[in-house]
Amino acid sequence: MKSLFTAMMLISSVLNGGKIGNNNYSSDDDDGSSNGGLINTACNNTPNYALCVSVLASDPRTSSKAVNVETLGLVMVDAVKAKAEEMIETIRELEKSKPVEWRLPLSQCYIYYYYAVVHADVPEAEAALKRGVPKFAEDGMADAAVEAESCEAAFKLQNGDIILEYSGSAIDEINKDVIQLSAVATSIIKMLL
Repeated sequence: MKSLFTAMMLISSVLNGGKIGNNNYSSDDDDGSSNGGLINTACNNTPNYALCVSVLASDPRTSSKAVNVETLGLVMVDAVKAKAEEMIETIRELEKSKPVEWRLPLSQCYIYYYYAVVHADVPEAEAALKRGVPKFAEDGMADAAVEAESCEAAFKLQNGDIILEYSGSAIDEINKDVIQLSAVATSIIKMLL
């Protein structure tokens, strides 16, 4: 599957003369005064402006004069990865302290986050952005949100019944964060298409 991904990225790159989309946005494309202009422009195109600005402005990679939309996308992908890794650690801690009925949904969430988000979606998005194939990066971040929603569903449904009340728990909050971060990342990556 990894070779198929690489082949598709190579084909897309060759068909478009080695460049996909316009990733040459820079801080000079805005008001020319600072990278805040690029961050504001990018974040205005996302579903959560405040979250977007907070994440991007706090990352040292966005302070360079050479920052572009690709870099902003990579920063957001890294934010999704960090939150997914936080979820994995939270799951490990909860497995020690929660009752037995939490084991199945916790193990399902672990699989969604460990295998799908951290070891598939995030690497796909990072590699695609670095190779100039933003469509694959968009797909990876959209799938990260789906995995978070699947984790949420693992707690809510078993044979059509709500089995566990986890609203307000650490799992609930991190799932919401991953969904929002993924949506912001997807929106920024779409600027490259």
